[in-house]
Amino acid sequence: MKADAGPDAMFVAGGTDLYPNMKRRHQEPRTVISLMGIAELRRADAAGIGACVTLTDVADRPSGRPAVVANAARLVSTPLLRNMGTLGGNLCLDTRCNYYNQSYEWRKAIDFCMKKDGAICWVAPSSPRCWAVNSSDLAPVMVAIGAEYRLVGPQGERVVPAGRFYHNDGINYLTKQPDEILAEVRLPAPDGWDAVYHKLRRRGSFDFPVLGVAAWVKWDGKKVAEARIVLGGVASWPQEVPEAAAALRGMPLGAETIAAAAEAAYRPSKPMDNTDFDLSWRKQMTRVYVTRALQEIQQRHATGRIEG
Repeated sequence: MKADAGPDAMFVAGGTDLYPNMKRRHQEPRTVISLMGIAELRRADAAGIGACVTLTDVADRPSGRPAVVANAARLVSTPLLRNMGTLGGNLCLDTRCNYYNQSYEWRKAIDFCMKKDGAICWVAPSSPRCWAVNSSDLAPVMVAIGAEYRLVGPQGERVVPAGRFYHNDGINYLTKQPDEILAEVRLPAPDGWDAVYHKLRRRGSFDFPVLGVAAWVKWDGKKVAEARIVLGGVASWPQEVPEAAAALRGMPLGAETIAAAAEAAYRPSKPMDNTDFDLSWRKQMTRVYVTRALQEIQQRHATGRIEG
């Protein structure tokens, strides 16, 4: 169907991102192809989740599935929208910006922006690129835990690590080809690791993250064998911070180690003035939220409540 419809067609699952964008004329497909009737895309077990599984079903964690995935899904939007929205939709969520996510008339009044119909980035007018941010709650989690995505298209299937699925570009933000479908998310087996996700937003529900922190730690006794810290809501992709992981590796997860990792995550966190709250305060919150996430992992490890 996609091949017949050509480049003016788009896939849709729950539609909670695409349909509002269509109303604002961000996307204007001539043909919309629903994926919700494909039974394979709605299957789920402990090892993998089909892309058309609703966020409500993802949040209802079955035995063996990482709790951090269910917890992050539970933080997306509202119950009504989680009943419609899908895992694949959240992972492929369009990047967002205060100058882009407005009505057609509002955007026309400022002469549009380079993400749609214009030639300038109103966040950074001298910039040659778009700075719209990745606002997915589940994407940073998938990058942190090392999930893999199975993509299906006319050329066959391929599996890519979650971290290689995203570009740091507000317009070309996915490595997925337009005629490919994100079919399945493959989750890593529990193996002595733990992960958490913390979200900063103005209200307790409905709002997109202005900062998301996904922290993953693999244990070797009382020391950290490996770690990943991934930030959401501050860049056009889920931003992994290797320096923060390096501060944890080979060390016990104590106050000094956590402080060093939080400081390392704070330095490359460079939010732009294109989402909610003051950008300098949001940058300060990076240190606070990384600290809180690692403290939660520390406390769970001390009480024996890790993932695997």
